[in-house]
Amino acid sequence: MKKIFELLPELEGDESQYISHVIEDMDDEKARLFAKVYKSRRRDPVLLLVLALIGLFGIAGIHRFFVGHIGMGILYILTAGLCFIGTIVDMINYKNFAFEYNRKVAQEILREINS
Repeated sequence: MKKIFELLPELEGDESQYISHVIEDMDDEKARLFAKVYKSRRRDPVLLLVLALIGLFGIAGIHRFFVGHIGMGILYILTAGLCFIGTIVDMINYKNFAFEYNRKVAQEILREINS
């Protein structure tokens, strides 16, 4: 667990545990490479929350585009965030959206490193 705090100190909660589990069997060089790539590709949950807030008062759906949900982003734009209810629900679940996206990113990086 110590390795994760040295390589990616900004992680917390479920994401920290997940990434710690991912890199626990890696040697130091691979773990550093993973951390460097992961840090550049991951999405920060706080930024996702800020984008959802912007969607509440401006253009809805920006936060969905940010995590790769293109179809839902378009739907949110066309329906004003599903009449603001969808945006409010997303603001409550912003950490889950970020963790889901970051988990996919971690899996992609693992495939790239191991191939």
